[in-house]
Amino acid sequence: MSIPKISEFTIRRYANAKSYQRGEAYFESGAVDTITRRGNLLHAEVDGSEARPYRVSLSFDGHSLTSANCTCAYNFDGWCKHIVATMLVCVRQPEIIEHRPTLEQLLDRLDHIQTQRLVQELVAEHPQLIDTIDRHVIWMTNPAPQGKKLKSLRQHPIDTNPVRRQVRQIIHDGVRYFEDGCEEDPIAEELLSLVQSAVDLTEQGEGNKAIAVLEAITSTCIENWYEVAEYGADYDEIAWELNNAWCEAILTAELSDEEKVDIQVNLEVWQDEWDVDFGLSLDALHQGWDYPLLVEVLQGKISERGVWDAKIPDYADDLALIRLKILERQERYQEYLYLAEAEGQTRQYLTMLGRLGRVEEALAVAQTEMNSMEEAFALGKTLQEQGALQQALHIAQIGLHLKGNCQYDLGLWTSDLAQKLGDQITALEAKKLAFQAHPSLEEYQNIQNLARDEWERIKPDLLKTILVYSGWETAPIKVDILLHEGLVDEAIAIANELNIYHSDIIHRVMDAAIPHRPEWVITHACRHAEAIMDAGKAEYYDAAVDWLKKARAAYLASDRQTEWSNYHNKLMAIHARKRKLMGMLHGRDME
Repeated sequence: MSIPKISEFTIRRYANAKSYQRGEAYFESGAVDTITRRGNLLHAEVDGSEARPYRVSLSFDGHSLTSANCTCAYNFDGWCKHIVATMLVCVRQPEIIEHRPTLEQLLDRLDHIQTQRLVQELVAEHPQLIDTIDRHVIWMTNPAPQGKKLKSLRQHPIDTNPVRRQVRQIIHDGVRYFEDGCEEDPIAEELLSLVQSAVDLTEQGEGNKAIAVLEAITSTCIENWYEVAEYGADYDEIAWELNNAWCEAILTAELSDEEKVDIQVNLEVWQDEWDVDFGLSLDALHQGWDYPLLVEVLQGKISERGVWDAKIPDYADDLALIRLKILERQERYQEYLYLAEAEGQTRQYLTMLGRLGRVEEALAVAQTEMNSMEEAFALGKTLQEQGALQQALHIAQIGLHLKGNCQYDLGLWTSDLAQKLGDQITALEAKKLAFQAHPSLEEYQNIQNLARDEWERIKPDLLKTILVYSGWETAPIKVDILLHEGLVDEAIAIANELNIYHSDIIHRVMDAAIPHRPEWVITHACRHAEAIMDAGKAEYYDAAVDWLKKARAAYLASDRQTEWSNYHNKLMAIHARKRKLMGMLHGRDME
């Protein structure tokens, strides 16, 4: 898998002007010590103000960068300077990236004895690993018996002490992390990984063991949270994921009445101590699968209130989705459909019909029950997987005119499918709708290629779309397209609304405007430069000089060399005592 192509303009878009400037300085000084790629992950160490280098992690798929993270405490808009420096290496010096094998590839090289020796050496070097290994070995070597009912947890005990020790260690490490002055919270990610290991047990049919692990995680968290509470550590996300994990485990396990009472008492105590809501899990414990209204629904006796005979709680959808997940895992498809219909889970209902090959039934239900783009998108992809391409396209066309938040993705998918089916009209309309949701120069050009003879008719509508577009970070997109079309005056109108933090965009407009509107370039470039120089902001003098270079280019392009020389001399006289600035203004490219 190759690293996706990322331009320097993209880097500028995701970093503010100061971060980009400092990141470029880091890059040029060689601060990026090591940069290594393993599969679709890229890691770099960047020297900074701390004794230890900062660690930058990039992940990507075949088409785009999916995440960029750094261990520094930067907490402002966009990427930090360390990420910028790393990205610039990827763009300008990709040949220095060291390609290394993934963990899977490394382990494939070892036989059984070599693998054991490796693990032993790692534990000797990092003794705390033994607890993690202990926990995973217990889970991996006690699989659920196939074709048999799960027995009580008391008959199949699991040692949760390693889990408790690991939770305590995570919280203790978090304290040291906060004491070192780090602002990012390292606790949630590691605890959520533990919660996921309990969910994995549930999905393997080991609900009782999952409950034991969840009890260890929850109780140990609450008992030790005081250690990080004073640092502002947030447990809302952890409590939410625990609640969902408890709910699924309860509905998967076989529990005695005594065990149910113990779990209920624990959940009620924990929610009071931690001031959270475990109502989802408590209702799952109360209802189980024998709740009369639920039994009726699973038999196809569906009423307007679904499975609720009283006030419907806020977490009703969450509980329904967890039940559906379990029913699907157990291949109880008809009961799945009954419950999805009763609880208004249209997306799940339609896609299950499609997956079961009941295409015509899915289409009929979609005509009256489908209410969102997301539902249409899910059903369309399911029908495509079933080979029902025309039906998938029909659903997608309907979906593009429903409410929702996936117009861009649905539009592109619909356009690609329509092209495969030879429906150019639908392909073009879907691509236009995608452009309306998320315009870009790339999509603009794609529409141009697709439209062919229709382009001149379509282009005015697309230009109107970008001029009224008001999404996040719209200026670069508008400028891209306007300059592509040579609409310099329109691009200038956009630049006039931008502040100095968007200097890279204004510079691009100025470069295009120099032959046509040199006076605008001179006026605005000189104003920005003078504001920096007059304020004596030495750290920004290089930015002031960049503005002056734009003004100089505009003077020269309009045959006004003398005016530039006079202005340049005036600046030299006014700021003669600013030695750093004088050195910059004496350069050949400033004469």
